[in-house]
Amino acid sequence: MKKLLVALFSMLAIAGTGMAQTPATAQKPAKAKTAATTAKKETTAATTAAPAKKDGTPDMRYKANKEAAKKPAVHTKKDGTPDKRYKENKKS
Repeated sequence: MKKLLVALFSMLAIAGTGMAQTPATAQKPAKAKTAATTAKKETTAATTAAPAKKDGTPDMRYKANKEAAKKPAVHTKKDGTPDKRYKENKKS
């Protein structure tokens, strides 16, 4: 009985993995970019005062973008709470 169950399970596992792949004809075609998404990227790039790349992200070669990206030197844990091992977080 045990051998029968093992054989049945292995046949089902092999059949299941064979059906897991979808054929290329059944896959959905890639979504084309619409004019609305490209216009949105262009407007976000135009609104920033510092130079930006074509995709709208700030160009880090310029000083204005580097200064804007600096964060205060506050040590935090992964969950965002202050890390009490550092002096600047022990003020309370």
